[in-house]
Amino acid sequence: MPMLDVYVPEGALRPEAEAAMISRLTDILIRHEGFDPEDPRARAVSWAFLHRPAAVHVAGQPARVPRYKVVATVPEGQLGPDARAAVVAEVTEAVLDAEQGAWPRDSGRVWVFPVEIPEGHWGGRGTITHLSTILRRITGDDEDRARTLAAQRIAAARAERTRIPDQNPTDG
Repeated sequence: MPMLDVYVPEGALRPEAEAAMISRLTDILIRHEGFDPEDPRARAVSWAFLHRPAAVHVAGQPARVPRYKVVATVPEGQLGPDARAAVVAEVTEAVLDAEQGAWPRDSGRVWVFPVEIPEGHWGGRGTITHLSTILRRITGDDEDRARTLAAQRIAAARAERTRIPDQNPTDG
């Protein structure tokens, strides 16, 4: 059930390439949440909001080449550390592919932020929707199985946040 906020500067992509990119980004998120991107139930609850910044500035000056930002929002427990890393890599590639060679291929122009919304804070249809309800709707599992799976995913997400992150040294 991803919600995507995709920031694409005006004129950076051809309309058909942009549409294909949004579909590809949706597929990437659905797949990494553990669902089938072809499943109509999963697709129906996957929304993308396209934002058109009039200008993007780098170091206080207008950017000479397009810069992109993708915020992929999912309920807590839907993306583990490996899935988040894969989402960042695959979304970056999808955006650069959508340029179709019109700009220098540079992953430094694409920023991707996978964000998990804490359990009990995902709101829609005028109410809070819990992960177990989302899983039950998408998977068709019974209530007990959906609750068990949701509890496992949320516990894993919370355990990961309490671990001390690896320190990745930077070059230079």
